[in-house]
Amino acid sequence: MLALLATFSLRELRHHPWRNATAVLAVMLGVALAFSVHLINASALSEFSIAARSAGGQPDLELRAVQGGFDESLYARAAAHPAVALASPVLELQTVAETADGRRRTVRVIGLDALVAGAIAPSLMPVPADPNDRLAVLAPGVVFMNPAAREAWPGAQLRLQVGMRMQVLRVAGTVTAGGGPLAVMDIAAAQDLFGRLGQISRIDLRLRPGADATALLRELQLPPGVQAASPDSTTQRVDQLSRAYRVNLTVLALVALFTGAFLVFSVLALSVARRARQFALLGVLGLTARQRLALVLAESALLGVVGSALGVALGAGLAALALRLLGGDLGGGYFPGVEPRLQWSTAAALAYGALGIAAAAAGGWLPARDAARLPLAQTLKGLGGAMQAGGRPAFGLLAIAAGAALVLLPPIAGIPLGAYVSVGLLLLGGITALPFAVSLLYDRLAPFVARRLLPLLAVERARRVRESAAVAVSGVVAALGLAVALTVMVASFRHSVDDWLDVLLPADLYLRTSTSTAAGEAAFLTPAFLQAVAGVPGVRRVTSQRVRALALDPARPSVTLLARTVEDAARTLPLVGPPLPVPAGQVGIYVSEAMVDLYGARPGAALPLLVPALGPSTWFVAGIWRDYARQSGAIVIDRADYVRLTGDERVNDAQLWLAPGASAEVVLQRLRELAQREAGSADRIELASATEIRALSLRIFDRSFAVTYWLQAVAIGIGLFGVAASFSAQVLARRKEFGLLAHLGLTRRQILAVVAGEGAAWTLIGAAAGLALGLAVAVVLVHVVNPQSFHWTMDLLVPWTRLLVLAAGVILAGTVTAWLAGRAAAGRDAVLAVKEDW
Repeated sequence: MLALLATFSLRELRHHPWRNATAVLAVMLGVALAFSVHLINASALSEFSIAARSAGGQPDLELRAVQGGFDESLYARAAAHPAVALASPVLELQTVAETADGRRRTVRVIGLDALVAGAIAPSLMPVPADPNDRLAVLAPGVVFMNPAAREAWPGAQLRLQVGMRMQVLRVAGTVTAGGGPLAVMDIAAAQDLFGRLGQISRIDLRLRPGADATALLRELQLPPGVQAASPDSTTQRVDQLSRAYRVNLTVLALVALFTGAFLVFSVLALSVARRARQFALLGVLGLTARQRLALVLAESALLGVVGSALGVALGAGLAALALRLLGGDLGGGYFPGVEPRLQWSTAAALAYGALGIAAAAAGGWLPARDAARLPLAQTLKGLGGAMQAGGRPAFGLLAIAAGAALVLLPPIAGIPLGAYVSVGLLLLGGITALPFAVSLLYDRLAPFVARRLLPLLAVERARRVRESAAVAVSGVVAALGLAVALTVMVASFRHSVDDWLDVLLPADLYLRTSTSTAAGEAAFLTPAFLQAVAGVPGVRRVTSQRVRALALDPARPSVTLLARTVEDAARTLPLVGPPLPVPAGQVGIYVSEAMVDLYGARPGAALPLLVPALGPSTWFVAGIWRDYARQSGAIVIDRADYVRLTGDERVNDAQLWLAPGASAEVVLQRLRELAQREAGSADRIELASATEIRALSLRIFDRSFAVTYWLQAVAIGIGLFGVAASFSAQVLARRKEFGLLAHLGLTRRQILAVVAGEGAAWTLIGAAAGLALGLAVAVVLVHVVNPQSFHWTMDLLVPWTRLLVLAAGVILAGTVTAWLAGRAAAGRDAVLAVKEDW
């Protein structure tokens, strides 16, 4: 009996390869996307963790600077403490290095004391190229480079940017630390080179056995601007920063898998309906209801196994390709300097494969239940069949209501779980309520076509077999809903970014020394250069900006501090709401939306977290602004207040307004000549107009979301493929009906018109449902998922023209598909098929 059942199932799958390929393709796509995202992130994070441990060693505790550095006198106190076995001072900076052909690349420079660092971070110990040059590690102007740096700069010299000038250092050997480009030198030489005399970035501590770290920190009484951190905090911060991005990509992939489950449901439901008499005959011959249920579930599981196996293979290939082309940053730049290799995970492959099989089995559950509940005698007589259940909408409406309620939940561990479940319930409820929607629409449309034969036949067919119609279009509803939601979300995001750039790019020209905030500590514009820029003919006004990283919480990624000329905040910043007046004696700051979620920086309140970083002032939150560049938080402070409180007059960026009638090209040329004189090379300063920066930003945005456009196209294609398979199966099963219509006098052209009308009627309700569900999901994505995941808001923009064209395309494709499928069943064989009942 088992062999007979297996043959029965395999014959069905083999004889309808294209229809089954639709379900397999959908499952494969969902598994491939989810598995590739997991492999990319796991490989990149593992490589980053190894590189961080290699470069940072294995101390028991780290004392880090909140910003920049701190006085090295703390090192003497920490090293002399009885609980400390070993203390290693470190000065760490990022800057820009230049190759022999003028190319620029960011490099990390670590200054250390080689006499003590070897016991904590052996991979950072310099190995001289000349064994006789053992004291080179203590010499000024000498660096030791890791393999990544040697590959980037293979010569005997390394040109590092300090300020606006290049400093030439001798490469005396290597270090074994992995990760991105790294140069190691003596800490005293590094302090002198970068103008950081008496300053260090961190202290690595190795404690004595049994020492209490909490008591040690209490007795050291860390000064403001210094915080304690665990050795793994760097990896934890990067993991936390990239988590929202990768979780959203994974959920997007699982939505594709969700669509695949509906396509499996569509394929198997129609297969069960077509084979209803065969199942009834097997039941009469002794096959129990439980065995019929297991048979259809086995078919769905087989589709899932094939789709999952292909998906795991495709996912591994996509991950390997992405790691080679993108460096493992998932398109978000979360793993700078890391070039990971694919790290295969059998456990993850089995887990995602099982998820694909479970999705396929879930899609096959209802068709399997229909096969188990068939009325055997009536079905053998052609009076009963599958998909005859009533279309009560209670479950669908309840799921929609529950989905609407879940969006009100706050994020859990920084992840909008409630919103994700809400998206699933909205799609599930909307598709479940499709029969009710078909009845609601066509019951009201029927009176208008009562006197027109062909439209009447098409509408009545949609009304009378609404469960079949719902099954046929369920896959396209899920796919179209996903495409609509992504279209609205991307359009809203792009529109908001465009408006954001309007406010942030008010000047005509911009110049900067480095694209990296960290590298800006060593590569900066000098006051003398800015004065020279202000005197360039054609320049009317110059403002400047200082960019710094603040480690307000060792468990979280750094916050970016922007010291710039604020003047009228309502005009110069993309504020959310009006700014508040700053009370006398307090320092006004403007925080990004992420600061509100992560640090509770409410408007009108003080922010004492800034005291260790910027000094004992009363920091007043005067407003909230949108920042689409830094999801970990950003703070804007007026530059005059910043210089007065810190004494730091360095500048990273400058904004230039041109005089009326001045030519931007002429001014740019003059600025390049000035940079050539002051910095030795015009290439060491980046110059761009506001138009160029806007175009580049939007181009990067479009490239980042290119995968969503591709996913939309694939989802729609799979959905339409499912509609084609469904119509083909149903039309072929209705040959007798077409033969009867031919006997009653309808021509072949009229029969095809009826079939095409049915296709239009069915895909019309599918397109309407997909459009409505997509808009509902888009509202959740824009107003819940994005704020809870990335801590920024955006304005909802519905591109109606694009959505209506998309829906019209689906309806047209469904109509043409039905017409093509009808051609195969409305010929002479259909007329002869009527004889089977004579």
